[in-house]
Parts: sequence; structure tokens; C-alpha cells
Amino acid sequence: MTGSLAEALSAVLLVVVLVGAVVRPWGLPEAVVAVPAAGVVIATGAISLDHAADEAARLGPVIGFLAAVLVLAQLCDDEGLFQACGAWMARTAAGRPRRLLGQVFVVASLITAVLSLDATVVLLTPVVFATAARLGARAKPHVYACTHLSNTASLLLPVSNLTNLLAFAASGLSFTRFAALMALPWVVAIGVEYLVFRRFFAVDLDAGAQAPASSGPPEVPLFALCTVAGTLAGFVVTSAVGIDPAWAAFAGALVLAVRALIRRRTTPVALVRAAGLPFLAFVLALGIVVRAVVDNGLDDALGHLVPDGTGLPALLGIAALAAVLANVINNLPAVLVLLPLTAETGPGAVLAVLLGVNIGPNLTYAGSLATLLWRKIVHEHDTDVELGEFTRLGLYTVPAALTCSVVALWGALQVIGT
Repeated sequence: MTGSLAEALSAVLLVVVLVGAVVRPWGLPEAVVAVPAAGVVIATGAISLDHAADEAARLGPVIGFLAAVLVLAQLCDDEGLFQACGAWMARTAAGRPRRLLGQVFVVASLITAVLSLDATVVLLTPVVFATAARLGARAKPHVYACTHLSNTASLLLPVSNLTNLLAFAASGLSFTRFAALMALPWVVAIGVEYLVFRRFFAVDLDAGAQAPASSGPPEVPLFALCTVAGTLAGFVVTSAVGIDPAWAAFAGALVLAVRALIRRRTTPVALVRAAGLPFLAFVLALGIVVRAVVDNGLDDALGHLVPDGTGLPALLGIAALAAVLANVINNLPAVLVLLPLTAETGPGAVLAVLLGVNIGPNLTYAGSLATLLWRKIVHEHDTDVELGEFTRLGLYTVPAALTCSVVALWGALQVIGT
């Protein structure tokens, strides 16, 4: 296959895969389109078998890590962790929507950071709907916070987002150094989002609500919390001794899975379903298709646009490019494309890409798969998401949060170093 034909075919197939992920015809999994597309680029020679195997080997540990975290999050939900969070928010908000918004920001940020953005979108969003209804508060500000924070609050840890796992592998940083460098950008980005939300949804937050009937403190699933804490400690230890942190995630999921199976709270089939095998297949297939696009010229085209260096102007340029690309082709393909172009520059450039692909998707529906999934969940609760309102909120939050977080990253690099 000629270079131009391979370039055109791989680009068209990438568009088809992304459209299939957005539209999901007949409710079919994203993998239904992505896996055949990956097969086509391999069969036609648009990507060599060696390069496809290299990409699969690179993504394999990341996909295993993601599967373990997804199972861990689902088992925490089965233990009642998210229901306990909702009961705590309802009890302590005391009928004050502004206080409830602050609590949603805290809970969603922590859940996203520790249990990944999928846990916030899939498991916390329905709890927030129920909590707002229990208080008689308008749900919109709090539900919108779930999708924004599923993206923005996923900056902190390598386990918070699939894009983080990819960036972590490319950065060469340890788990603790990654978290230390991203801590200040994480706090700054969330703080900017919170200030904008309070102003943007002022009318909804000023509407009346009522305190729930008095009840005792919610029952906290201590075993699940201790397991999560132990898993986080495992991430730090395994990273320090040179072991893949995926083993710590697997251990945490295994502990909760064994307990749930013994107590008959789950089944092996439910555990396999929680791992999201179709989505994992989609990630692998998408990676191969993106690699085909990169091999056939996209890396050269984007290479001229990626700023050199790790000074503040360069970091701002890298983050802005990543944010734009995330909204054009989705954040997962964007990070797959940009990481090879920035990894040689150093960890600072890689983390700037991460800021762009995690904060940037709040601008459009198609920016991240998490946002698309959140929109589906919102519709299931008979709530409309207006495109104009979603975009206006994104225009207020994304440029401000992205700029401030990049400045914070630059400051962290000066103080902590790489």
C-alpha cells in the first residue's frame, strides 16, 4: 500500500472509530467498530504487524491496570461506599444548595482521583441525582460538577484516568513524583472550576431546598475504605521498588472480590462485566488505529506544531494544542498521538499534554468518552443537557482552569524538579 493511500485509509478509519464510539449504533459497545478497524489497518499494511504488536505490548499493562481499577470501583459501590457518600452529603448540606455543591466537588474530586473518572461518572452521578432530589434542590449544578470533575479532577494520580496511565508510562516518573508534580495543578484547576460554577449556576444555587429528616450518621463501609487506602499505599510501594503498580490495583480488587464472593454479593460473571472487556478491547484497537495514523504522517505534521522546551510559554502551547486536539479527535487518541512527540522533551512536557487532554474535554461533548457516558446517564434520569449551556460553561471554565493549572505545573517543576 502506498504511503498516501495508507495515510488516507488510517485517517478515515480513525474517524469511523470515533464516530462509532460517540453514536454507538443500536447501543452496541465501542469495540464493535474499533476492533474490525484495527484488523483492517493490519491486514492492508497501513501499519506493520511489528508496530501493531509493539503498540499492543505498550498498552497491555495499562489496560490491565484499568481493568483492575474498574473492578475495584464497582466492588466499592457494592459495599455501599457511594451510597454512604450521598447520605453524608444530604445530612451535612442541611438544605443548602451551595454547601451541597462544595461537598459534591470534594467527593467527586476524591473519587475521581482514587477510583478513576469512570467511578464518578457511572457510580456517583446517580447518587448525586438522588441526593439533590432528597433535598429538593435543583440537580443541574451538582450533576454538571460530576462530568467536569471526572475530567479536571483526574489530574492527580496515575490511576485517575486512562490518559494518566499512558502519560505515567511515558514520563519515567515514579508514582509519588507524578502525584507531587500534579498536586498543585489539581488543586488550582478544581478551585477555578468551583468559582466558575458558583457564579454560572447562581440562580439554581439560590433556589430553595430543605434539610432531610434527621437521622444518624451514615454507615461507613470501613472494609472498603481500608482496602482502598491499602491499595493507594501499594501504588507508592510498588512504584518505589520498581514493580508495576497494576499489581497493587489487582491485589485491592482481589481482596474485595474474594470477600464479595464469599458473602455472595457478587458473581464471577459480574466481576468480568465490571472489568469492561468490550471497552478494554476498544482501547487496544483504538491504540493500533491511532498508531497507524501516526506512522503514516501525523507525527510529522504535529511535530512542527509542538513547542520546544519546558519553559512556561512552551508548556502553555503544549497544553493548548493538546486541549484543541482532544476536542477534535477525543482525548484518548490525542494523548496517544502527542506522547511520542513530547516524551523526549521531558516529564514537564508530558504532564502539560495531560493537563490539556484532561481539562480540555470539558469544552465539548465529544472531548472525552467519560462526558459521552455522563450524557447518557443524565438522559436516563429524564434530564436534558443543552448543548449551548454545556458549551458556555466550558468556555468559562476550560481556558481559565487550563491556564492557571499550567502556571501551577511550571511552578511545581521549578520547586520539585523532575
